[in-house]
Amino acid sequence: MRKFLLSCLAIIISLLFGALILWLMGKDPIAAYTNLLQGSGLMHKARYAGRQSMFTDFMSFIDAMTPMIFASLSVAIALKGGFFNIGVSGQMMAAGFVAHMLSLAVPSKILVIVAGIIAGAVLGALMGWLKYKFNVNEVVTSIMFNSIIMYLVTFYINTFYINPVSRQSKSIIDTARLTLSGYRWENLKVDIALAFPLAVAVALLLQWFLERTTYGYEIKAVGLSPKAAQYAGMNVNRISLLTMTISGALGGLAGVAYFCGYLASIQPGTTPSMGFDAIAVSLLGGNNPAGCVLASFLITIISKGSIYMSSRQHIEPEIASLITAFILTFAACSAVLSRKGKK
Repeated sequence: MRKFLLSCLAIIISLLFGALILWLMGKDPIAAYTNLLQGSGLMHKARYAGRQSMFTDFMSFIDAMTPMIFASLSVAIALKGGFFNIGVSGQMMAAGFVAHMLSLAVPSKILVIVAGIIAGAVLGALMGWLKYKFNVNEVVTSIMFNSIIMYLVTFYINTFYINPVSRQSKSIIDTARLTLSGYRWENLKVDIALAFPLAVAVALLLQWFLERTTYGYEIKAVGLSPKAAQYAGMNVNRISLLTMTISGALGGLAGVAYFCGYLASIQPGTTPSMGFDAIAVSLLGGNNPAGCVLASFLITIISKGSIYMSSRQHIEPEIASLITAFILTFAACSAVLSRKGKK
């Protein structure tokens, strides 16, 4: 309950800071925040384009939220085990790229999901192995892998897999895509996120795993105190490797949900910012799987609705990123306060 209240306080303070900035810019904060909800399909707009409605916007919102759930779960379990995985962006890009390449040979949605899990898990396991074998800090390896993966994927896409019009990678084949784009529902065209039920199921499974299994208990024990866990007879190295493998697998799922679902292509030259936003989501959710789902809902409202807010209020969409940064800052502060309160 304490963590929940602190998270709510962090959200309120962040929104107030955002409102102050909007007011100083001469904008109406209430109208701007209303536009965020409208752009996310949570409030009705004044008008819609052909074959679109509030339901259309909401389904697009769900599509955008799905990879965020996976990414925040990846950060959360790493933090539970005492790791700070800021390499989710690289894991996402690697998984998306591998899935794209394999879909050229076998255009299967199941294969895309499995490929993403394996690609992310391998990267996560490598980070965990470097940690316990050579005591290389996971933050260093995360940053290193993010850059290496970005440049390798960028080189391949620009050389062999570029779309000359969009300057992004070629789009994934529809039979392998994890989003049904432009699906006809009555008189509407909607995007259906096929991976969304999987994201919710994984969150529930991870909650059960952490709370009800021996491995989950060991991960939390190592995260709280590796020395105490080792004294209690736990194999800290094995548990650390397991933690980062699971974290990487979840990062891989985020990658395929993002690059093979929501976007359907990969933009060369950059890693997805979602991997870093997931840190805010995880902290805001108290590193709890159920909390991550709820926090993903909030952060996606800000990111998804920012485009509509920008068009209606003539506000730079970076303001939404600033509000997210406020949430990250205050969520981190609330986490510190929560720990101090337990002492």
